[in-house]
Amino acid sequence: MSDRPDTRPSPVTLPDLSDRRVVLTGGSDGMGVHIAHLLAGAGADLVLPVRNRGKGETTAAAIRAAHPDARVSVVDLDLSSLASVRRCADALVSDGRAVHHLVNNAGVMTPPSQQRTADGFELQLGTNHLGHVALTSHLLPLLRAGGGRVTWQTSIAARRGRMPWDDVNSERSYDAMAAYRASKLACALYGFELDRRSRAAGWGITSNVSHPGVAPTSLLAARPELGRSNDTVGVRVIRWLSARGILAGTAESAGQPALLAATDPDGGGRFYGPSGPGSLGGAPGRQRLWAPLRDEAAAARLWDLSHELIGVTVP
Repeated sequence: MSDRPDTRPSPVTLPDLSDRRVVLTGGSDGMGVHIAHLLAGAGADLVLPVRNRGKGETTAAAIRAAHPDARVSVVDLDLSSLASVRRCADALVSDGRAVHHLVNNAGVMTPPSQQRTADGFELQLGTNHLGHVALTSHLLPLLRAGGGRVTWQTSIAARRGRMPWDDVNSERSYDAMAAYRASKLACALYGFELDRRSRAAGWGITSNVSHPGVAPTSLLAARPELGRSNDTVGVRVIRWLSARGILAGTAESAGQPALLAATDPDGGGRFYGPSGPGSLGGAPGRQRLWAPLRDEAAAARLWDLSHELIGVTVP
């Protein structure tokens, strides 16, 4: 018998989602595609907000081919533009249907040189964190109507992250990995803070945080739009390990913690990830909070700063 950890996909048993509306960002690429297929297969009324309309429609068509009764729709969303986020949210609000699950899964990673969003934010902060904060804030009425669950996708990189309070927007200097860690730490801190504030104010929303471990997704692959013309050494190593079942997970298994976080009936304010060595791969399960995630004062400070930056106030 091999002593290697089992990092093959360990599908979460999803509940019947036939009466649930689910909004999933990043559902047309990488592990998001697998998350989308499983949610639709469980009967969800699935909404895919996407930056690339063609990829979104391709994913939707593949879902319908695999699940002929699937309900899936595509809407335009560029998380690096607050105006685009507002248009997407307005379209969903005008539709009037409650949102039962919001999975904030989309993200970008380590542009070699600094890039800015349409609103002037460092690209990773603006896309990974602030765009999702804005989307969640605009959808709060629909989430409250649905007794919704929000799932925030962080990264194992956040385990060593810190918030650069004196230069949160990378205006003095830019370190691609440090900025990525900070953006994903921000997602987690905000996710836990949302759950605390909802419980305190009686919003009826729960919020969980998940991380995918390490898997060969597109984050470190060639991304010409980010200024990365070739695959990184990191993603090549991860592919090699993943193909041999050594420590790393797969694109399929990487999405499992988010599915568990989105559908676990046991409350909010919880953290999910792979249960293998180092949380790199393996079956999904609840995780102990990393030290940076336990700082409730930092989370409250980040909440205020995030809303100040996006110009959206949550009563």
